[in-house]
Amino acid sequence: MNENLFETIEKSCGVLQLPFSAKEFAQLAEEHALSAEAAQAVALVFEHMQRKKIANTILALLRFSRLPLKNPKTFQNFDFSVLRGKNVEQIRNLQTLAAIHAHKNLAFIGPAGTGKTHLAKAFGYECCQQGLRTYFIKMSELRDMFTTARRTGKTASVLNSLVRPSCLIIDEVGHCEFDKENTRLFFDLIDRRYNKEGNFNIVFTSNKNPSEWRGNFNEDDALLCALDRIFDTATVITIKGNSFRGANCETYSVQSTRVNAPASTEKPIR
Repeated sequence: MNENLFETIEKSCGVLQLPFSAKEFAQLAEEHALSAEAAQAVALVFEHMQRKKIANTILALLRFSRLPLKNPKTFQNFDFSVLRGKNVEQIRNLQTLAAIHAHKNLAFIGPAGTGKTHLAKAFGYECCQQGLRTYFIKMSELRDMFTTARRTGKTASVLNSLVRPSCLIIDEVGHCEFDKENTRLFFDLIDRRYNKEGNFNIVFTSNKNPSEWRGNFNEDDALLCALDRIFDTATVITIKGNSFRGANCETYSVQSTRVNAPASTEKPIR
């Protein structure tokens, strides 16, 4: 029998977290005089279980991530043909996830409708496909989450939940204002992720250049420290151009002409 068969079974058992080695299966096959066909059948069962577990894990990660499941934003369905410039290939290469393994943050900057959020979500979607926990949140939602946490005394648990994911996507930075306490919590979040071990990064989208972000925060010292950590190791991708939205929008123009009502033939009541 093929030795690779036993290695395949051991690999599957590793994914399934089953304490079963290639050596153990080889001994079992010898004891029961399993034929090559029987051993192959066992391997197929383990491979099926492995694929099923991986698929279930990816689905669980996608559900946790808050990324769209019905119509996911991926690198495959992003129209790269609309992008021009010498750095388009670098944007294509984001799907390798080199940024997260290099602990490098990403910032997509540009006008509304130019594909920033699609690319950010596509990066997060690819992270889930590779078994990396991802979480998507809008900046206004983050503000509300911090405000509620302060009111209920749960800031520690909220920060822990936001530090845990490998990839944290914060969408629409600059669309809302953070008061002093929320700005300090934002710094705490950035600082803890900056010192986090393992494969991780933060992905930002914004209509504003990072130099303009301070206008939406009310604690300069905390924000400056946060920005220092965010962009210590980061890639800023500026997208210029017109909005993609409305490309499939159809407009019809019609005119309504009122028909004059016929004169009344009724005689007045006397």
